[in-house]
Amino acid sequence: MSNGNPRVSGRARKVAVAVASTALAAAGVLGALGALRRTGRLRAGRPVTALGRRVGRLRVEGGMAALGRRAGRLRVEGGIAALGRQTGRLRVEGGVAALERQTRRLRVERGMAALGLAARGGVRYASNAPRLFAAAGEHREQLRHDLALQTAEDVTATLGTMKGVLMKLGQMASYVNDGLSPAARRTLSRLQDSVPPMSPALAAQVVTEELGLPPERAFATWDPEPIAAASIGQVHRAITHDGRAVAVKVQYPGIAETIEADLGNVALLRRMLKISVPSQDVDGLLAELRERVTEELDYRKEARNQQMFADYYRGHPTIVVPEIIGELSTRRVVTSELAEGARYAELADWSQAERDLAAETIYRFVFRSLYEAHAFNGDPHPGNYLFHGGGRVTFLDFGLVKYFTDDEMRPLAAMVKHLCLDNDPEAFRRAMEEAGFLIKDAPLPTELIVEHMAVFYDTVRVRGPVTMTGDYAAAVTRRFFDFRSPLAAYVAIPRSYVILQRINLGLFALLGDLSATADWRRIAEEIWPFFQGPPSTPMGEAEATWKSGRSGRSLPAPT
Repeated sequence: MSNGNPRVSGRARKVAVAVASTALAAAGVLGALGALRRTGRLRAGRPVTALGRRVGRLRVEGGMAALGRRAGRLRVEGGIAALGRQTGRLRVEGGVAALERQTRRLRVERGMAALGLAARGGVRYASNAPRLFAAAGEHREQLRHDLALQTAEDVTATLGTMKGVLMKLGQMASYVNDGLSPAARRTLSRLQDSVPPMSPALAAQVVTEELGLPPERAFATWDPEPIAAASIGQVHRAITHDGRAVAVKVQYPGIAETIEADLGNVALLRRMLKISVPSQDVDGLLAELRERVTEELDYRKEARNQQMFADYYRGHPTIVVPEIIGELSTRRVVTSELAEGARYAELADWSQAERDLAAETIYRFVFRSLYEAHAFNGDPHPGNYLFHGGGRVTFLDFGLVKYFTDDEMRPLAAMVKHLCLDNDPEAFRRAMEEAGFLIKDAPLPTELIVEHMAVFYDTVRVRGPVTMTGDYAAAVTRRFFDFRSPLAAYVAIPRSYVILQRINLGLFALLGDLSATADWRRIAEEIWPFFQGPPSTPMGEAEATWKSGRSGRSLPAPT
């Protein structure tokens, strides 16, 4: 920092402001029944004598009186029914109004909590500005790191308690490298799987409601203490009655309302996006994000997703996906085989060779699923992996999965082929237009478009070993959010591809954090459908053997 300027250059303030402000924007930032009445017709007999006429008259009068009484009764009954309908309608309307008030209150409370987080970060840095200004050299750097750590602790404590969408933003901040100190990032990493859990009694209540039995009866053995807790639910160990060790994920009660509150208040985010990137279909983007995030609330969908991935990768030499126990999975409880392994934080003590192998497996999983199975698991944060050494990785959490059609995949593959293989800038531009990433006939030179987009493909444009770094991941993130670029007015993210941006914002950050080295281009050539290159690593050779024995196994999208 030149001339003694005390500005903080992106470190923890990006957590307090960028994360908390984004959280604020995202959360501060989501008749009654008719009744059929029966009527009858009363008939009078036809008199044939005076007496008969009188009797008939009496019959008529009696019939009329009966009809009057019945009509009166119907009026009373109708009035009661109408009153009942009105009361029912008022009850329904009152319930809806109460729910709306509760949602508004929750939205305000969560928005205020995010605002408080941002405000505390601002005050923290403002109050320390004189010290930062006066300090020099290493002492100033240490002060910045101390402030970063304090802010990270605040973010972790606040978002960890709030859970939901805001916590997901904090999870992303924990591995997107943009100048955070290692200590601050380690603190934020607790959001990945170690946040405050719900009580054992509350977890047992959800299991009982979903499975019809308390957990101690639904399972042969039940551990009331969770082994992991994250943004939407927490995980418990158990043993089934047939002796299988399982992981049982239990959804937090009320989390659906919490997420709705977060997603419902997006007016500020919508305005910001429309000003910053007017070419974007902002409503479409937000609708896609809402749809993907709310899908995570239905664990039945997650169970189907996970089982499909488990079927697809069964027998793979390094990719492991736990099998689902269908009879013990419902809307708010999902049970799968128990997987154990090292957590992401433990990889810091592993050799770089082991970290490289783990990174290669993650890379193969993401891109083989995308190009071959046309599916993308859109939550690639470190808490969703378990590591076993030798490159073996267990993949967890399949609540946020997007499936792509052949028509959606075609221009994506064409973009890679034309830029990285054919070196044909004009064809690359046409593929971008076909996919909807670039407005057709935009008044921009093709060279500028290629220069802007090339950073996203840098690791696969040429063959040879490339090390993913935190600096590269940060450069990708900055380019993604570069709204000052001349391209900003002409580029867009089509709704179908919104979730794929987690590759740019998540996967590259993760691989950069691992400082993973590989010949990513040669690995990609094995996977690209338009190339199908030979194995380039020992893992690739093992994968080729696995692939040859699959007999055309495919991964259909769930219904």
